[in-house]
Amino acid sequence: MYESTVLRLPPDFEGEVVATLLAARRTGSTRAVLYVHGFTDYFFQDHLAEHYLDQGVDFYALDLRKYGRSWLPHQTRGLIRSVTDYFPEIDEAVRIIRQDHDNLVINAHSTGGLIVPLWADRVRGRGLVQGLVLNSPFLDLNVPAPLRLAADLLKTPLSYSARPLPLGISTAYGQSLHRSESGEWDYDLEMKPLGGFSVHAMWLAAIRRAQRRLHGGLAVDAPVLVLASDKGLRVRDFAPEAQSADIVLDPRQIARWSTAIGPHVTCVRVAGGLHDLILSAEPVRKQVFAEMDRWTGAYVYQGNENNP
Repeated sequence: MYESTVLRLPPDFEGEVVATLLAARRTGSTRAVLYVHGFTDYFFQDHLAEHYLDQGVDFYALDLRKYGRSWLPHQTRGLIRSVTDYFPEIDEAVRIIRQDHDNLVINAHSTGGLIVPLWADRVRGRGLVQGLVLNSPFLDLNVPAPLRLAADLLKTPLSYSARPLPLGISTAYGQSLHRSESGEWDYDLEMKPLGGFSVHAMWLAAIRRAQRRLHGGLAVDAPVLVLASDKGLRVRDFAPEAQSADIVLDPRQIARWSTAIGPHVTCVRVAGGLHDLILSAEPVRKQVFAEMDRWTGAYVYQGNENNP
């Protein structure tokens, strides 16, 4: 279904770096969407691609460096020094897509939903992107205040450590998703393990710098749709309630910080949504797709003669 392009990128502190751009296209479409995944993730959501294709929109997905199809054996999964490390692959993916499309929406989930607004703020005024759809973006840490303070103190040599932090492992979110446990989705557990990837001080420091930058206010000049669950839940072990709430982030924090992204932001809370809203139960994800379609019809494709 997908064409795959390996993006060769400048090496980083661990050596060789690549990213992978997947494409599913329909001849003649001038509209495209680029999907950017989150932490401990890669693109496997074929139903999202099919939804966009059914709307007459060409679909692209980016497996970022050190994730999924882009991971190389010498690399630490997901490890970066700054979220700006991802800008080169987004730049190159957008360059490729814009060769054949004059309307581009970026759909990003979780950590991708933090990275993409910062990227879009950097390229504002250039007309490269016509809208952002952010699915449970990682706009703040969902941890008690003392742990948030500890994370903000990672401005010492510890912030350059590639050693994992002793945070323990919870498989509750993975269990809520994967077909082998209590979920309905089948994906590669090497690329997206039930317990997630290790969190390193270097990565956490980079995330907190990015979040503080966003909290200070961005000026993204494209319309933005922020989607989040209607409720959050803190659980260490799997419970049935984990299948109808965000157990990774706090949706109240997402709503609070969403308007810091730019002057034109729509925030929608979705009842019963999981952290990755498009992996929620079928009635919920149908609502998510309807919200995305309604928003793009109103703010992205309005007045476009190709708008269905």
